Amino acid sequence: MKIRTRFAPSPTGLLHIGNARAALFNYLFSRHHGGEFFLRIEDTDRERSTQQAVDVIFDGLSWMGLDWDNEPVFQSTRQGRHAEVVQELLEKGQAYRCYCTPQELEAMREKARAEKRPPRYDGTWRDRDPAEAPQGAPYTVRLKAPREGETVINDLVQGEVRVANAEMDDLVLLRSDGTPTYLLAVVVDDHDMEITHVMRGDDHLTNTFRQAMIYRAMGWELPRFAHLPLIHGPDGAKLSKRHGAQSVVEFRDEGILPEALCNYLLRLGWGHGDAEVLSREEQIDLFDIDGVGQSPSRMDYTKLAHLNGIWMRRADDSRLTTDVMNRLETQVREGRGDLEMTPAVHGRIQRLMPGLKERAKNMAELAENASFTAKSLPLEFTPKARKLLGPEGRTVLTGLKPVLEALDPFTPDAIDGALRHHAEQHELKLGAVAQPLRAAMTGTTTSPGIDLTLAALGRDEVLRRIDSALENADAEASRDAAGAR
Repeated sequence: MKIRTRFAPSPTGLLHIGNARAALFNYLFSRHHGGEFFLRIEDTDRERSTQQAVDVIFDGLSWMGLDWDNEPVFQSTRQGRHAEVVQELLEKGQAYRCYCTPQELEAMREKARAEKRPPRYDGTWRDRDPAEAPQGAPYTVRLKAPREGETVINDLVQGEVRVANAEMDDLVLLRSDGTPTYLLAVVVDDHDMEITHVMRGDDHLTNTFRQAMIYRAMGWELPRFAHLPLIHGPDGAKLSKRHGAQSVVEFRDEGILPEALCNYLLRLGWGHGDAEVLSREEQIDLFDIDGVGQSPSRMDYTKLAHLNGIWMRRADDSRLTTDVMNRLETQVREGRGDLEMTPAVHGRIQRLMPGLKERAKNMAELAENASFTAKSLPLEFTPKARKLLGPEGRTVLTGLKPVLEALDPFTPDAIDGALRHHAEQHELKLGAVAQPLRAAMTGTTTSPGIDLTLAALGRDEVLRRIDSALENADAEASRDAAGAR
């Protein structure tokens, strides 16, 4: 038997992290067993389904590297097939037309609540003669569900789960407008797509018992089910905005790499010994359902950040540079930050990337740390940087300017040697030379090695920034002196 799994989201919002993990597990399981992984867009809710949400799903899965087989299936295009199955169930006596009005259904629910019973449909039209139906009245089609015995699901994660059939009512298959319900459409589509394993959140477990009834009414073989425990917040409560990012888009925007997110989601509810950092190839090689736990998982944003740092340090510098450039260019488009995105900026960031990525936890932070390479003059200085540009700092910069202007070649090694020589010549510690220079170059007190930073900026830009810093510091000293008088 060839393993066939599917990811079947509804395009009504963002790609939630729980859905993303379900997609990852389905993908890895199918690839581990040499099977196929399909994407189905469950867009039968036409009022809430949007093209924008479909695009978010496609983009999110592509960003995560979860490539699906064949073209995506849109559930809304298969309504004719869904209706065909309903007709077959009617002919087999496994379904019936229900002519209850909305008012009658609400009265049933109210009566059940008053009698402290679950508000279920009472089967009014289950065995009634259709000839009694009002002429031309609208109707739904309901499944004639078994009332005796129980439905048993041998779940690959939850184990054997049982529900008494008496606890379930005759579910609606076809609405009065002729559109199929979710429960029917999912069964028909999974059967026709020959899905062998349905892996989804355990909040679908109740649906599974209802869907099993449809399978059996049609005489179809059930797929194997695996209901994954949900993902909770760090405090054990339902994951919400107050905990942090919840969707793939949010994690991407915050600067989490797809390798890190997938690696983290894999380990969130699945384990293989002490293995923590796993490549996609290792994930496919190791993943199977027997490693999935039964307990809900808790998001650990600190652990995700740690994993992200590991994957950033492993990432190709050119790829990281492109991402940083895109983030900085977005800032410019949105009017955030005084940046000059010249052609030289890309080269500066590329050369500094080995040092920059060692200091950042995510791509957003990496972009912020790299932004000094594109900032227009005069720079805005942090309080600590401004303090470094006091009288002693200005003296250091003034003395360094001709040294750097004459330095040839302008390479990290040559710059390091020149700064050390200048420090020794003036009986200064290296830090007393490097820190004012760093402040003049970045407006802050942090950067990659000062020799690497100067070489990446280039001689002309370094001299421009020294001049600008001296001019700014002199003007500020003059204002302070005037204020003191």
